Amino acid sequence: MTNVTLTIGGRPYTVSAPDGEEPHIEMLGRMVAERVTNSGGGAGQSETRMLLFAALMLADELHELHRQMPPPQEATQASAPEAASPSAEVLARIETLAARVEKLAAHLEEAEG
Repeated sequence: MTNVTLTIGGRPYTVSAPDGEEPHIEMLGRMVAERVTNSGGGAGQSETRMLLFAALMLADELHELHRQMPPPQEATQASAPEAASPSAEVLARIETLAARVEKLAAHLEEAEG
């Protein structure tokens, strides 16, 4: 594990990252920082409120992606591997991303505490 310092809303946050995951964590940090900037830059807001707004924006984007996904295939069509695979693969990727966001949030809470 190594430490990565993310600058979000003009504030530094140091989080630990598994070896080799540093670029990915930095990219996620830039995504959060972009949301903070788009919501007003965190000026005059507490850290918690600033990060809450960024999390809400990311959750809204994730919700929109879920909404745009095609409906699940009917049982008769789902038996064909080529019909079921893309939908299952997309869901697995979303679950993986959600787990990473939750892990990052836990690291931020540890750093804040």
